[in-house]
Amino acid sequence: MKKLHYAWIVLGVTFVSLLVSAAIRATPAVLIVPLEHEFGWSRATISFAISVNTLLYGLIGPFAAGFINRYGPRRMMTASAILIGTGTLASVTIQHPWELLAYWGVLVGIGTGIIAVVLGASVVQKWFHANRGLALGLLTASAATGQLVFLPLLARIVVDHGWRSAVMTMALVAFAIAPLVMLLMRDSPEGVGLRPLGLHSDAVLSPSVVVRNPFAAAWSALATAGRTRTFWLLAGSFFVCGASTNGLVGTHLIPACMDHGIPEVEAASLLAVMGIFDLIGTTGSGWLSDRVDSRYLLFAYYGLRGVALLYLPYGFDAGAHGLSWFAVFYGLDWIATVPPTVALTRAAFGAENVGLVFGWIMAAHQVGAALATSFAGLIRTQEGSYDHAFMIAGGLCIATAFSVLWAVSVDRLRKSPLPT
Repeated sequence: MKKLHYAWIVLGVTFVSLLVSAAIRATPAVLIVPLEHEFGWSRATISFAISVNTLLYGLIGPFAAGFINRYGPRRMMTASAILIGTGTLASVTIQHPWELLAYWGVLVGIGTGIIAVVLGASVVQKWFHANRGLALGLLTASAATGQLVFLPLLARIVVDHGWRSAVMTMALVAFAIAPLVMLLMRDSPEGVGLRPLGLHSDAVLSPSVVVRNPFAAAWSALATAGRTRTFWLLAGSFFVCGASTNGLVGTHLIPACMDHGIPEVEAASLLAVMGIFDLIGTTGSGWLSDRVDSRYLLFAYYGLRGVALLYLPYGFDAGAHGLSWFAVFYGLDWIATVPPTVALTRAAFGAENVGLVFGWIMAAHQVGAALATSFAGLIRTQEGSYDHAFMIAGGLCIATAFSVLWAVSVDRLRKSPLPT
């Protein structure tokens, strides 16, 4: 039998780490209403702390790519898991909004920013020559699926035992990741005497990333990539992607369901359905990105997402049954945009610069998510409904679909040699 390439072991460890990190980052979705009831804080106040977490998650990405290049994913993933567990565990002691901001917003935001989609892109670039799109699709799906499949369990714990028990559960899960990473994760194929999966023994390896100061590498990548139109088009599309997924639906769908009389556990189950179908949709997107022009994929994903969001305010009238169709449809499209966006980034800026440049594109994703989190909370506080937030996001998605189709073409992209 042909021996299993160690790249698949690395992929599995990274998959589990991304899933747990994303699940912890999604935990506030089931905490908003309990915190509102216990402390009397407004939804806008709670949403602000969550938006800081979301913002840091994205802004850490470019620098995390630099640190991963310098110190290796194994050490960075271990340190991050410990930081996430510490910040999550400390959250059970909160009594004031600033504590929620410090523990969940800052500590957990920084920790999850390291174990994020940028990590997946770096790992795939190092370990895979063949099946890159499929591997990245699996890792991207884990990051989104983790946010969703844990929520019914967490909602049940909140209902039966209180929100602190749910937070403590996720802290223990985060701490458990550290020994798994130390035991099985490896930094590169060369470190274990292998070549990237699918690369023949006589083939030339991609240029190695020169180890340099992580902060200098990140800022240099932004300075160079920022001079190209392609970078800003990809970053702008990802801004809308983050606003319409993590920031709006991921954070506020459960509270919106509760506003319409749908119980918290049932609402969390809708997000779990999205997670299951996201695993299918994003993995399929990775497979397609190896075969289909990424412009057309992005046009389809953003356009269909916009239609779904425009429908959502009317879907609440049909209750959980009507929303189940939204959950299936939206789940397939949840974060399927990542593989084609990474493919365009690689084509534009070179394989050796994927981690750094995509880190900044991912930062735009999380800036959009952070603004949408706060903006939707403010709309709900002022109007008593999320309807306008969903409608605005739907319109932005449809506009993005056409702009990406018009402006981004792999055939027109030129290699931009970035400092590494």
